[in-house]
Amino acid sequence: MATHKIGIEEFLQLSKDHLVIDVRSEGEYNLAHIPDAHNLPLFNNEERKVVGILYKQVSREDAIKKGLDFYGVKMRSMVESVEKLINNNTPTNKTVLVHCWRGGMRSAGVGWLLDLYGFKVYTLSGGYKGFRQWAIRQFNEQNKLLVLGGFTGSGKTVVLHQLNKQNETTIDLEGLAGHKGSAFGRIGLPEQPTQEMFENRLALTLAQCRTTNKPVWIEDESQRIGSVNIPQPFWEQMRKSPVCFLDIPFEQRLNYLVETYGKLDPVALGEAIVRIQKKLGGLETKTALEFLQQNNMLGCFNLLLKYYDKLYGKSLEKRPDPKPPVTRIVSTTVDGATNAGLLKNRTHGQH
Repeated sequence: MATHKIGIEEFLQLSKDHLVIDVRSEGEYNLAHIPDAHNLPLFNNEERKVVGILYKQVSREDAIKKGLDFYGVKMRSMVESVEKLINNNTPTNKTVLVHCWRGGMRSAGVGWLLDLYGFKVYTLSGGYKGFRQWAIRQFNEQNKLLVLGGFTGSGKTVVLHQLNKQNETTIDLEGLAGHKGSAFGRIGLPEQPTQEMFENRLALTLAQCRTTNKPVWIEDESQRIGSVNIPQPFWEQMRKSPVCFLDIPFEQRLNYLVETYGKLDPVALGEAIVRIQKKLGGLETKTALEFLQQNNMLGCFNLLLKYYDKLYGKSLEKRPDPKPPVTRIVSTTVDGATNAGLLKNRTHGQH
């Protein structure tokens, strides 16, 4: 038996059915990794630093010897960890995919051990660095996009999920970014992924969407979603793609916002209002905070919704010339399933 070195396309194809082991340090992994990969570090952060210094300042041989000191005591636990992961994720399947940073000694060492034990092992040529190069290329590929637009409070994300349930191809950018897209979008959510991790998730999702040969529904977003940015080439594609604008009455959207955000922590809501003070205006900010203090959510969100409506209207106007077509779909409800049906009916034949 022997390990098999494979390219990124084959590696990603096999990863759909087999366990992926990232043997980089926990620090490298936590910054960003291939989605769904499991971290099993050959060296931890400190050990990697020690080996790296020896490699650069003494010799390759001394670095390898020190690496073996660290690795030797971990061999049994690494094998047992992989066995446990396989039993928990892919029962009876002894195929594993292994990668490190550049497809060098770390993945070769762990691959050798797992192969010796009896696993069928594939290692990634070029390692995580090769995956990153592949990921960045995905943003320059052309996609047929249908942009779901609509003023704040239209329930666009819910509509997107309903479209997905109705066998449409969709990308939930806010889901990938771990943020709901407005100044209030992080409240109650875990910490966002790093920029690199967000890009990795988006790249894989884009590649999967292209295999369907169907238009991809995507929500109209600002380039910045919380602390991460949509990669420029893909953002430019979004701005040039046709928009399906969901037109829902102000009162319906206001009620939806009160129901959705009115239950959130009032302190966090107040902090979010202060963050947009410069654009909202001093008087409006003061009034919104007073409404919030009085628990007058209807008054507070009425004021904020008018601000966001103006902001989104300007965003539509700023699209590059020639401006993409905007199809206006009128609805009287903020109901995801109903509005997904309306969108499908209006865009039937454009697919």
